[in-house]
Amino acid sequence: MGIIKHFINQTRKPEGILGTLMLRGMNSGHAVLADWALSHLPPIAPQMAVDLGCGGGRNVAALLQKYPQAVDDGIDYSPLSVEKAIVYNAASIARGKSTISVGDVSDLKIASGTYDLATAFETIYFWPGLEKCFSNVHRILKNDGCFLIVCESDGTDGMGERYEKIIQGMKVYKAAEIESALRTAGFKDIKTVHHDKHPWIAVLAIK
Repeated sequence: MGIIKHFINQTRKPEGILGTLMLRGMNSGHAVLADWALSHLPPIAPQMAVDLGCGGGRNVAALLQKYPQAVDDGIDYSPLSVEKAIVYNAASIARGKSTISVGDVSDLKIASGTYDLATAFETIYFWPGLEKCFSNVHRILKNDGCFLIVCESDGTDGMGERYEKIIQGMKVYKAAEIESALRTAGFKDIKTVHHDKHPWIAVLAIK
């Protein structure tokens, strides 16, 4: 595997020096996408929020900025991501407003009904089975809790297909596929928002 391809594959599970560089790029490069998606959240006031697949931790901080009354946690299955996210959110962690920990969305060690809000930015591409993972998210949410899924590709623009060929284990889903898996997992009031200039989607679902 060439160095460029190896670097791009760090999007799945960042490790080592290349993973550190990728996480820095994710924090800055996905900020506009993330903020666009966050602007479409309904008028909620969560007390407990979690960013699943938190990467370098930027969106944990963004959630706390949007919902300062909440405790905003981050979970990632990459130990390096958790390490960098802890550094990024050191101040909020010190104030007891955040925790960052290693975890796998396919086997979440979290009590049922813990969170009011769960987010997943640029990560479901790598989840091992949407219906199973979405069911786990459904379980950890409180009744009427909100789940926000954000993807840079809606699966129809060609970009996703190109990345699927480069990045091992990557699967880009169309909005209809995501919505179907959410319904199977028990979610209701599902809505997909499409960006008017980019192939970005934000999928919102209520438990």
